[in-house]
Amino acid sequence: MSWYYAAIEALCWIVIFVMLRHALFRGKYLLHIFQQNGYKLNEFSAWLVRRWSTVLLPVPHLALVLLVLVANQYLEPLLTTSAISVMLFIFTVFWFGSIAEYNSIQVKKPLVFTPRMIRLATALILLGVWIPVAGTSYSFYSGTLFPDMYILVVTWVIADLMLPYLLALAAVMVYPVEMLIQYRFKRMASKKIASMPDLKVIAITGSYGKTSTKFLLNSVLKERFRVCTTPGSYNTPMGICKVINNDLQPGDQILILEMGARYTGNIDELCRIARPDIAVVTNVGVAHLESFGSVKAIAHTKGALIRHLPPGGTALLNGDDALVRGMALRNDHSVIFAGITPENNQIYARDITYDENGCSFTLVAKPGTSGKGNESAAATDNIFHGKEARPVANNKNDALLQGGSERVTMALLGEHSVQNALLAAAAGLVMGLRLATIKVALQKAQPVEHRLELKKKNGVLVIDDAFNSNPVGAKNAVSVLSAFKTGKKFVVTPGMIELGDLQDEANRQFGLHMANNAPDHVYLVGERQTRPIYEGLREGGYPEEDITVVSSLFEANDLLRDRLSDGDVVLYENDLPDSYSEG
Repeated sequence: MSWYYAAIEALCWIVIFVMLRHALFRGKYLLHIFQQNGYKLNEFSAWLVRRWSTVLLPVPHLALVLLVLVANQYLEPLLTTSAISVMLFIFTVFWFGSIAEYNSIQVKKPLVFTPRMIRLATALILLGVWIPVAGTSYSFYSGTLFPDMYILVVTWVIADLMLPYLLALAAVMVYPVEMLIQYRFKRMASKKIASMPDLKVIAITGSYGKTSTKFLLNSVLKERFRVCTTPGSYNTPMGICKVINNDLQPGDQILILEMGARYTGNIDELCRIARPDIAVVTNVGVAHLESFGSVKAIAHTKGALIRHLPPGGTALLNGDDALVRGMALRNDHSVIFAGITPENNQIYARDITYDENGCSFTLVAKPGTSGKGNESAAATDNIFHGKEARPVANNKNDALLQGGSERVTMALLGEHSVQNALLAAAAGLVMGLRLATIKVALQKAQPVEHRLELKKKNGVLVIDDAFNSNPVGAKNAVSVLSAFKTGKKFVVTPGMIELGDLQDEANRQFGLHMANNAPDHVYLVGERQTRPIYEGLREGGYPEEDITVVSSLFEANDLLRDRLSDGDVVLYENDLPDSYSEG
């Protein structure tokens, strides 16, 4: 009967293989989600809580443990050990043989095994491996006739079930190591900046438009200077340090940094790495309201960029944003307001026109010196500082502005692109460029990837606004779509996130705005996430038959493919990470 014992042993090895494969794919999936949540334990924990029934306490795991307990208590008198082993084998393979839910080939942003991810994965393996190893050893060497299928199944299932908890523990364990590594990189970056006393550091923050403004600044300033600019959306401490330590060269004259913030204190941390000489604030909105808690907190955090300016520094502020105007309170640096309206700004735009190819406007700079804040700016600051309004006078630190105007045509879409260009123009004027030079530079500027980027694919126009949608930008993108005069118009969107208590209302208003601009068909990605958009569309009288709710972007694209023809226009408004997928 040795073949019989060998067969039972083979079943045990198959169980080990099946469970090991499942654990590896489940672990990789969890690491991927943790990376997409920025290695933030609180955000990963919130994601786990939202999926407690599918990730924290999955039914197959609980069912198999329950089956083992039932078999041990009630079936042993009725069935042989080998029969129970075969039964447990069948259920294990049936429930854990598939890894489809953890192995989607359609991921938007794949897992990247950075050095930090490798350290985290190693810690996770070291924490979890002892459970199945101990169970397997006991199962095969407990002295019984057959390997103990009970212990084998239970230990592997428990190890697999524990992976989210073990990952959280691994993150806590490696946190001190990560902080030491980050401290070293921050110190290196700060020393490098200090070793270049002639370097001008320009820092940009705001709720929206940071990256677009950054690249427009780069386009303008590189006309005369050697400029180092952070690529893409590099706006975190480690992203900025990587650019400073690796890309900043001794001959560079200007360093342009984008500074992002999701929590109070983020801007302070970034300014300690590289203190700005020129600070640019694009706007204050409700982006990341979920983590900040209030618009007041957002304004205070963004305003830290101005507070870190050295005496004699320059603040370039969006004068059309009341909260940004309220940041102009200090009297030891220059303040220049740039925005659409002439009443609030020293640099403004008039005669703005838009079409599907971009925008045109007259760039106007009022001659004279920059301001040092004013009563309206100080009064606005009451909103989040509670200070008394007081006028502040000009002094020797004021930047002299060259007056004049130029007609500018850019291959950029939307009103916010004009606003971003005005801030870039302000930086150019501060750095001594002529308006004619700034005009040429702006006309060379190209759209930033995934930010109202116009593409053409197989005769179809695509407006790619997939990066981090916000209430202002989303409505602006729909308005841009409505400007197209030919072909059918489609919108694909999962809506907006991280807006806290305002999220549902913002998405409902977005739906209403779409209904008023009437695209031919709307694809909503994710039933739960887009419910407020659906309600806004219907409230605005948009036909129900022209709304399709899908579970993923890939499903929307599959449906779209059969409907598109030459001349049609598709707007992709936002694209959530895989961690938000409902598919």
